[in-house]
Amino acid sequence: FDIRKQLLEYDNVANDQRRVIYHMRDELMKGEDISESIEVARTDTINQMFNQFIPPHTLEEQWDVKGLGEALERDIGVPLPVQHWLDEDSRLDEDGLRHRIIETLADMYRSKVEAIGPQVMRHFEKTVMLQVLDDSWKEHLAAMDHLRQGIHLRGYAQKDPKQEYKKEAFEMLTSMLEGIKHEVIGIVSKVQVRSRSEEHTSELQSHSF
Repeated sequence: FDIRKQLLEYDNVANDQRRVIYHMRDELMKGEDISESIEVARTDTINQMFNQFIPPHTLEEQWDVKGLGEALERDIGVPLPVQHWLDEDSRLDEDGLRHRIIETLADMYRSKVEAIGPQVMRHFEKTVMLQVLDDSWKEHLAAMDHLRQGIHLRGYAQKDPKQEYKKEAFEMLTSMLEGIKHEVIGIVSKVQVRSRSEEHTSELQSHSF
């Protein structure tokens, strides 16, 4: 009976998380325009990356400007002249640099939306968000199952397996949600805009082989 009760409590944790994810998914399905969510996710993602390479309240000598630039280009697909900005403006501090990066990427994204067309981009954003959410949730469920299978070993370390499971499951969910934002922003930021003339040229080239 105790084993069944414990398994039920573990299942309750998974069910609580499932309700959270399904609520998110329902909200996504209902909405036609998730551009505000994309904007928030982009800001959160950039702030997270920024803090990794330029920790808050640190001296400029401690900043990894090169690493930040490389990460932005790799994950967001946009090369930004971060070091050049700092060199040309001695008054540019940590907050100013953070704001300039966020605003520059936001402006570039708005230009891309105008080029593609808002309706097309809104559909693309929603499709990407749903796909990444579904894939991440499947991976998360597998990781939760793996965690549950080995959590009883915590009892040997004088820890309550149930509390440890709840704690780690919550940390895993938080990490998954952060990962979703990062992945979605990477995909929608890297999408390439092509004009009709370029598409026509591409078709002609493909027919010539």
